[in-house]
Amino acid sequence: MSIFFTFFLFFTSVTPHKYLPIDRIPVWKSKNDPNIGPAFGQPEQIRLAYGGDESTYSVTWQTYDDTLKSIVEYGTDISDLKNSVEGRCAVFLDGQKHSVWRYIHRVNLTGLEPGTRYYYHVGSEHGWSPIFFFTALKERESGGYIYAVYGDLGVENGRSLGTIQKMAQKGELDMVLHVGDFAYNMDESNGETGDEFFRQIEPISGYIPYMAAVGNHEYYNNFTHYVNRFTMPNSEHNLFYSYDLGPVHFIVFSTEFYFNLHLGYHQMENQFNWLTNDLKKANENRKEVPWIITQGHRPMYCSDFDGDDCTKYESIIRTGLPLTHGYALEKLFYEYGVDVELWAHEHSYERLWPVYNRTVFNGTQQPYVDPPAPVHIITGSAGCRENTDVFIEHPPPWSAIRSTDYGFGVMRVYNSTHLNFKQINVAQGGTEDDDFWVIKSSPKHHRPFKHRDLKRLRTYGTHVPKHHCHHKSHCDETRKKRTRRHQKRDE
Repeated sequence: MSIFFTFFLFFTSVTPHKYLPIDRIPVWKSKNDPNIGPAFGQPEQIRLAYGGDESTYSVTWQTYDDTLKSIVEYGTDISDLKNSVEGRCAVFLDGQKHSVWRYIHRVNLTGLEPGTRYYYHVGSEHGWSPIFFFTALKERESGGYIYAVYGDLGVENGRSLGTIQKMAQKGELDMVLHVGDFAYNMDESNGETGDEFFRQIEPISGYIPYMAAVGNHEYYNNFTHYVNRFTMPNSEHNLFYSYDLGPVHFIVFSTEFYFNLHLGYHQMENQFNWLTNDLKKANENRKEVPWIITQGHRPMYCSDFDGDDCTKYESIIRTGLPLTHGYALEKLFYEYGVDVELWAHEHSYERLWPVYNRTVFNGTQQPYVDPPAPVHIITGSAGCRENTDVFIEHPPPWSAIRSTDYGFGVMRVYNSTHLNFKQINVAQGGTEDDDFWVIKSSPKHHRPFKHRDLKRLRTYGTHVPKHHCHHKSHCDETRKKRTRRHQKRDE
């Protein structure tokens, strides 16, 4: 009975937003007094999101009272915002004892001309935002789009924030991919920490699309702040969704279903079935959209000194549920040929050699050219109150590059064959901790991995067994412990 109840609670929290009736009469209006209006009608926390194609954006913002209207005025001339679109408003109550009434406004902009700069503001007669601008997404002349990639950005100690704000406003970025963990935490201080976070990212999200994936710090009340505050494409709950942009099919999913089993198993099953169907469709469309890139918060592999799931021999994210190995993601992603997997959670940066089933492709001079396994990138050091993580002294063979400094990633997918990734070190003034390419020499290499890829992986790769000694000092210590155990057993 209790399992069903929690399962029911979870899915009631991710049902479509309950918008207020268009013909409603707010409390302030029902008093029929022209001197009374909404107490707090000023819009704030403006954020753009990609709407699923280059001609569509969604705009989301918040007020603390019902303004009756949710309007975006926009145009190509800052002095003449001649286009006006009206959207809908939903009330968000997060379930705390003294929940704040937050009014979340959403408007869809359609028919945008790719490459055109638009100026806009949001609000109603009871308050308007400042004027922002955005350039409708269009591939750059030198190829592709540029993405800021990071996770674990908090209200306190958000070390990467200023650099990303500046790059977004100067047109050096096209989109943000925030791979989980926002604000630390959005629900804290009765949701005010979340409000402050969205104010802090507004100098980014007011200018370029801000795309989100859920993390463990969004767990409160079935991820209610994450579900209700964001507006992601092709989804009513933001927890898993996908979209195409240029040559990339992006897949965003929740790793948190695997660690919140008190909510039941159905959410894992639903997501896993959705992932399977989405990956199947993506492969059918691979001639048009060749790259497949996933985004999930908790990684499958890592080399951090913290005991997280990614340090375990059988990571739950990688191999699925204990004993049954149900809903395992590594095999699924391999079978459908995922090219790059983006992760966060670890407060550090780590680039892995191509790896599958703990077999590391590091025995050739060009491991990232037509790699026979996915490439994993962990970038979770944007900055938060929990500081950065440290690595173990002798990392496993899958670890190619590591950094414990604050920073964020910049990814550019130029075309169907070339992807570049840089890790910007903000602690060292913007130097680059990493700069590498993933290259597919021809479109035919965008496909599900096959037996010949496994053979190549095993021939030139390194398998990492459960008791692998990453360093001779580890091996010596392991032998000593075994010797002592044998001695005690013989006594």
